[in-house]
Amino acid sequence: MVRLSNLADYAVVVMCQAAMSADTRLSAAAVSAATAIPTPTVAKLMGKMSRAGLLVSFRGVGGGFALARPASEISVAEVVEAVDGPIALTHCTEPANSACCSRDAICSLKPQWNVINRTVREALAGVSLADLARASLPVAAAMGLDETVRQ
Repeated sequence: MVRLSNLADYAVVVMCQAAMSADTRLSAAAVSAATAIPTPTVAKLMGKMSRAGLLVSFRGVGGGFALARPASEISVAEVVEAVDGPIALTHCTEPANSACCSRDAICSLKPQWNVINRTVREALAGVSLADLARASLPVAAAMGLDETVRQ
């Protein structure tokens, strides 16, 4: 089974919450309350997203975080890569790890993994935060959250 790391999964949830909070500056505590992800984890992720240029931070009274670009322009691939680095299903395709495998010199599949990795990345790049947030709106409405998706 192929899975995102827990941190990357949480990052997508945090960013989706930001997408559903149009023109609102969010605090880690507010996102934590809305998502049930522990506040320290949300704060860590918001910092990573800010350093990756996906969130903008504002200091002072009324400060917090907001999306750096419209939700429709931020892909799931960007969020995952901000947390986990380049999307790769195997370690052997990364130049720093190519010598880790005892079969590296004779492996006929190694070049094919790059095709697979590229395809998975393209699939994740084809899904925007706006897409996820729109799909989440019926659930948010049922929970009494009346927020719009920033396009």
